[in-house]
Amino acid sequence: MESRPKVLDLFCGIGGLSLGLTRACLLPIGGIDNWQDAARTYEYNHPGQRVLVADISTLGVSEIESFFDVPISSIDIMVGGPPCQGFSTVGKRDSRDPRNKLWQHYLELVDQIRPAYVLVENVEGLVVMDRGGVCENIVNGFAQIGYHAKWKLLRSADYGVPQLRKRVIFMAWLDGLAEPEYPRTSKRQHVTVADAIYDLPKLSAGESATAYDRPPQTAYQKARRGQSMELHNHQAASHPPHLVELLSHIPDGGNRKSIPDHLQPKSGFHNSYSRLASDKPAVAVTSNMRKPSSARATHPEQHRGLTVREGLRLQTFDDSFIVLGARTSQYLQVGNAVPPLLGEALGKELLKAFAANPSKRLKAARVATPARITPGGQRLIEFSA
Repeated sequence: MESRPKVLDLFCGIGGLSLGLTRACLLPIGGIDNWQDAARTYEYNHPGQRVLVADISTLGVSEIESFFDVPISSIDIMVGGPPCQGFSTVGKRDSRDPRNKLWQHYLELVDQIRPAYVLVENVEGLVVMDRGGVCENIVNGFAQIGYHAKWKLLRSADYGVPQLRKRVIFMAWLDGLAEPEYPRTSKRQHVTVADAIYDLPKLSAGESATAYDRPPQTAYQKARRGQSMELHNHQAASHPPHLVELLSHIPDGGNRKSIPDHLQPKSGFHNSYSRLASDKPAVAVTSNMRKPSSARATHPEQHRGLTVREGLRLQTFDDSFIVLGARTSQYLQVGNAVPPLLGEALGKELLKAFAANPSKRLKAARVATPARITPGGQRLIEFSA
């Protein structure tokens, strides 16, 4: 349906956010990323959409128009968050840090494309970086190009994701347009690890499975499996015998304290060699989910790290979603992804806000001369066109 708002997904990865926005009835035209592996996975799982593999710091608007074969005026919403670790408060920022330039170029693209709405997601740590100064600078950066902006920490588990990981979400909108709201948290009980992955075939270290051996038992399992008849990306890492023995002493939800003294690892953090709790959401899904020596990422019962498929389940990807590339790359792709269910919840709110604006107001806001604004909406400085 062509009347749906068109979305451009920057730093798209494998397209978890694009997938969620599609479910929310938005229309992603494709993505931009500089990682070829993720781009291949995105295109394989998003029929009709393409990924422009490029470095955003050298990317121009004309290249975007040419690659996607659309005028920039047709892009209604931009999503995706650039790395912001190098973007610090005035007096502390390093002008030579390439991550600063990446964020600045991101804002420049927003300013040139002038989408009605912008959604930026990033890591929880951004909130405390420079005592909150980074978040403030991001809001101010949007203000300088005529956008109101706000941010909020959202916990994935509150939106149906079997994962407690938090993400900071920025929403920005052009001056004069309806303000988007953050999605309300679900009143349902959190989806647990067992709810999410316990219908998948049991594996020992080094084993794999390509067929289901039991029916789905929970609503979440049924939703993720859908009509899939073949199982993909379900291969366990090959752990040495001493690691398997070590893990056998750790109970469901337990940690390294249960390991006998003679088997205790000589290194690792306090939360390494810890099992996920089957009756709770996962703490977080990271690219190290296959490594018991990493953070809490060991299967609740089986003596191994998680498979790529289990990571996808915990990230709310359906079983029809297939990750391409070498296994190390697959884990990294999944660990970096945005959960589609979180993207869907955000997309529904963006759609509500977009639909609340008459077409004349949308057009007027997008072609207006950029003016710096405060979060409260007061105009401060008019920039030249």
